[in-house]
Amino acid sequence: MKGTYCLIINLKEKSTIKIGSLGKINFDKGCYIYIGSAMNSIIARIKRHLSDDKKLHWHIDYLLKDQNSEIIDVIFTISTKKLECKLSEFINKKSNNKIDKFGSSDCNCESHLYYFKKIKNAKIECINAYQNNNMSYFDLKYFNENLNK
Repeated sequence: MKGTYCLIINLKEKSTIKIGSLGKINFDKGCYIYIGSAMNSIIARIKRHLSDDKKLHWHIDYLLKDQNSEIIDVIFTISTKKLECKLSEFINKKSNNKIDKFGSSDCNCESHLYYFKKIKNAKIECINAYQNNNMSYFDLKYFNENLNK
């Protein structure tokens, strides 16, 4: 099963985190949306992001490893098309800030990580991005109840 996903991440405290080759980045307290795709298995990818037991490979792994970081929701779509750049373009226009080059080394997007002060606003804009692009979507509750076995 292939697809595209958005991780809704709450950062409980302001933090400076070394993000692989990007170096040290200052992150404000608040909510972040990370947009990614999984063209092999979206189930395995989401499980990996939710796990604490993994090697640090992608930019997002370094952020998720930080003790102040917590995934609070995952909004995803099942599709054979790589749709992360479409979602990123929409969310970029709505966010308070972006982390330059984060998660976007394999495309032309400025970033795939966007900051919002409030969790509520991040979730709303994430869902709006899917709806604006006529994509059906599921959330973490659905994932845990139906796919995470």
